[in-house]
Amino acid sequence: MPKGPRGEHRPADLIGAAVKVMRIATGEEQDEREAASSAAVQLGKLGGAARARNLTAEQRAEIARKAAAGRWRTPVDKRG
Repeated sequence: MPKGPRGEHRPADLIGAAVKVMRIATGEEQDEREAASSAAVQLGKLGGAARARNLTAEQRAEIARKAAAGRWRTPVDKRG
């Protein structure tokens, strides 16, 4: 089976590709990209929770201050 640009397996013929799309659309088969991203989301949540446990209240407050300042900063005019 040939591989696509992101390494996913794809059927070589047109009918096989159409069947694969139909199976993904009906939920019989999971899209390979969704499976990879769901694993990344789970690991990201674990890492975020571990980071939150290790931060002190002062460190969390400083991070929040920087985030708020970034949100309220005026956008830079890119026209020159």
